[in-house]
Amino acid sequence: MKSLPALILAAAVIAGGVAQAAPVCQGAMGYADAFEGRRTFLWRPDHLAVTKARLQAAPGDPAYVALLARADAALGHAPYSVVDKTMTPASGDRHDYMSMGPYWWPDRSKPDGLPYVRRDGVMNPERLTNAFDVSDLQALSDDVRALSLAYYFTGEARYSTKAGELVRVWFLDPATRMNPNLNHGQAVPGRVSGRAEGVIDAHRLVPIVEALGLLDTSDALTEAERTALRDWFAALVEWMATSPIGREEAAATNNHGIYFDALITHFALYAGMEDVASTITARTSQRLARQIEPDGRMPEELERTRSLHYTTWTLTAAFDLADMAACVGQDLWGWRTEDGRSLRTATGYLETYAGREQDWPWPELDKTETQGLYEVLARGAWAWSDADLEAKAAPYRARHAVLELNLRLPPYTP
Repeated sequence: MKSLPALILAAAVIAGGVAQAAPVCQGAMGYADAFEGRRTFLWRPDHLAVTKARLQAAPGDPAYVALLARADAALGHAPYSVVDKTMTPASGDRHDYMSMGPYWWPDRSKPDGLPYVRRDGVMNPERLTNAFDVSDLQALSDDVRALSLAYYFTGEARYSTKAGELVRVWFLDPATRMNPNLNHGQAVPGRVSGRAEGVIDAHRLVPIVEALGLLDTSDALTEAERTALRDWFAALVEWMATSPIGREEAAATNNHGIYFDALITHFALYAGMEDVASTITARTSQRLARQIEPDGRMPEELERTRSLHYTTWTLTAAFDLADMAACVGQDLWGWRTEDGRSLRTATGYLETYAGREQDWPWPELDKTETQGLYEVLARGAWAWSDADLEAKAAPYRARHAVLELNLRLPPYTP
């Protein structure tokens, strides 16, 4: 059996035995030229190729077994649609997406519980009922992600066909499609029918965009359907850029602002709107400079009751932005202010608590949640060719052995 370093080398060798450089993301075409036509922006072809080679020798890999189990289960799932919710948005149009703010609860001092009151960090399970759309959107995202990856690793058309069916119902079928807006995202009963914070619900579309790239080599969608999907995301980009809710979210100074930039950039690249992606990523360094302190702390996230979670959650979106900025010729991975603010500094602040999360000095309701910390360390290792970050990520990789991230991001090897 080949060692992992040998497999990495094998996946990167061209004729003559010379290792290739890392693949280049080229604007709205993403990694298509290096990925046999698959137009991804965050899922790197070299990383997936390494995993695919490794799985030939180790098909019992826990993450792979878990992925195939999810994909096989998804084959039996009925399509999801925004028109299936039991409540109707204030617009009166059931095609409008609707969700409820996660940390809002009935006011026990009021007979009808209205208006709801906020309990930061404490999730109200009511938002996950079929009264709203967020649980179906999450299920759609999980299923399409699993199916597309299963198709890539196995080549079995049943996975791509099912993914195409799910995408078609949610985005394209006139009877069931979602309107490309989030006007009613994260509503609060008794207060407001939709908030700027609801834009962040669209993070569940990110794996779908990447999954669509993996489906590019399949017959799951026609060319006309692919064009219609690009048009759908273009309309969402326009809504994000011009609607009052979108503009308010763009002005957010905490994780919501970074997620706004990451989401609109991703959707713009998929829709072929490179100019939008370039404009957004060109301003991102200014946003990051306001949110990251010279020592790497992110003060607005540290104020939260789940400060470790929100710090890693925010950096994950910032890392996505750095990857996509490279697609349009901008360097956020190497960005650094004169007083030391940078993505590397922010990662370094977290790095000091790797392996000792219980020592995290800020409010955190659950210090056992380490998936986000693992992702930041593992992605940082690749971004900065940092073996020390990889060493700190390794224990978390073992702890989270079934995590799908392990299939998309092999261990960094110098």
